[in-house]
Amino acid sequence: MLARAPLGIRSQVARLRVASPARYAHGHGEYHHLPFAFPGKNRAVFGIKLSLFLISGFSIPFAAAAFQLKKSGAA
Repeated sequence: MLARAPLGIRSQVARLRVASPARYAHGHGEYHHLPFAFPGKNRAVFGIKLSLFLISGFSIPFAAAAFQLKKSGAA
């Protein structure tokens, strides 16, 4: 369709510039993969604390099941 258009329209389309997307448009400066900043400078301590938190939350159902089985005398 563009090939059949008059020369003036084709040259205008060729000159049309598409605006590049703003890289940091969300207002936080550079991109971070976490929605928060690390508390403090030591990432290893943060990783240990986060791992303990997640492991403790994941283990609660298993501890409750073991308690119930032990209470009923099944195990």
